[in-house]
Amino acid sequence: MNGAESLLQTLINQGVEVCFTNPGTSEMHMVAAIGKTQGMRSILCLFEGVCSGAADGYGRMAGKPACTLLHLGPGLSNASANIHNARKGNSPMLNLVGDHATYHKKYDAPLTSDITGLAQPVSHWVKTTDSAANLPRDAADAVAEARVKPGRISTLIVPADCAWDESVEPVAARPAPEVPVASEAAISEAAALLKNGKNTLLLLGNQALTETGMALADQIAQVTGARILCDTFFTRMPRGEGRAQVERLQYFAEMGVEQIQDCEQLIMVGTKAPVAFFAYPGKPSEFYQPEARLHTLATVGENAEDALARLAQETGAADTAPRLAQRLPTTAGSDELSPRTLAMSFAHFLPTDAIVVDEGATAGGGCYPATANAEPHDWLTLTGGSIGYGLPTAIGAAVACPDRKVIALHGDGGAMYTIQALWTMARENLDICVVILANRKYQILQIELARVGAQTMNKKTLDMLDIGNPDLDFVALAQGMGITAHKASTIEQFNESFETAMRTQGPCLIEAVLP
Repeated sequence: MNGAESLLQTLINQGVEVCFTNPGTSEMHMVAAIGKTQGMRSILCLFEGVCSGAADGYGRMAGKPACTLLHLGPGLSNASANIHNARKGNSPMLNLVGDHATYHKKYDAPLTSDITGLAQPVSHWVKTTDSAANLPRDAADAVAEARVKPGRISTLIVPADCAWDESVEPVAARPAPEVPVASEAAISEAAALLKNGKNTLLLLGNQALTETGMALADQIAQVTGARILCDTFFTRMPRGEGRAQVERLQYFAEMGVEQIQDCEQLIMVGTKAPVAFFAYPGKPSEFYQPEARLHTLATVGENAEDALARLAQETGAADTAPRLAQRLPTTAGSDELSPRTLAMSFAHFLPTDAIVVDEGATAGGGCYPATANAEPHDWLTLTGGSIGYGLPTAIGAAVACPDRKVIALHGDGGAMYTIQALWTMARENLDICVVILANRKYQILQIELARVGAQTMNKKTLDMLDIGNPDLDFVALAQGMGITAHKASTIEQFNESFETAMRTQGPCLIEAVLP
């Protein structure tokens, strides 16, 4: 058994079942090992950023890591933007990066690079294995690190000779790492804050944004009068009928400041204190008031559900029934195709248990509030801000949850970053509907241009934020990669295409041409 074969069986033993791959010469023994087994599903992606985005989506929905297989430093670099998003979202992910054979490194061949230096900024754990005998142990360690809740990024660098040399037996299954719990002091202090009569806000993120966590927070809010919000960008949130509703923190700094300006006490559950996405001239970076008292009930890595359950007991809220969203009647949009009418139709036709991967940017902003009382569903957002996450993340979500409809709500500019994802959707016949919101511009950047005080609005400036001339044709792009696609220039066309897509299995794309 060579190193690659023992590595692969070790991963399978630890519960890793899917590999999103874009390999090269240095990874061929790992490719061969995957080809010999039935225990690892291999999914080819045409760009490494699709591999990492897909692994992110898989980790969010499966609650455990998939692995990527990347080619040397350049392959890792191509994957880094979506690894960054996964790291910010605390998604579990294992990156296997091939390297030159140990004895070949000294020659500084063209693809030689500092892989460790490239991996460290986007990884929680990085290691280069030094022998085929140690490779299975290192692989088991890498999975263990990735499984630390809510999720971590592990990067294991595998020199080619460590993959082809004779190795040892695979490492047997290890138990998942225990999730630490919040201290009694943290619970007691939070309870005291909630009982002192001051205006208090519970801010939820990560492990607190589960059905159970949100319901517990609602119970506490009812008894104590606290207000509940969640992070602006979150890894995953259950929404719609039967779920407790949580207000979302505003994106723009001045809106966020106004939203929580009356907050005297801020209790963080599975997250940290809120700050602006960017700095703006003359505007604060922190959303909360300088005199506000901050307290962490549970850190990002602690068991937020357990902390909220103990806090509910401490505040006398445990027996209070949570307020759950009721399904409200909806109507499809009519008259003209616009972000408002599209959002109405999106909510009206959304099927039960759908997974929405949201990179809709400005044009898709109305779909989130429109679906608050829709069918039960999960909503995934762009946690790290690096655009081009939506299409790949939809792949991973669909692989993790093959019985659920996945909808990728996507701006046209962001979609072009990882458009190769469409090919993988077609090849794997994944049940994904891609909705492209085509406004032919980076609209959010046009807004930001004014907000940061850059006053130059001439044609040369605006051309850098416009993606028309020529207009992109997403129908042709999709069809060229094997995806059924339709263009919608009217709300009636969108309604027909979207309703059909929600009732039909398999990948499709709808390009909604917005004015």
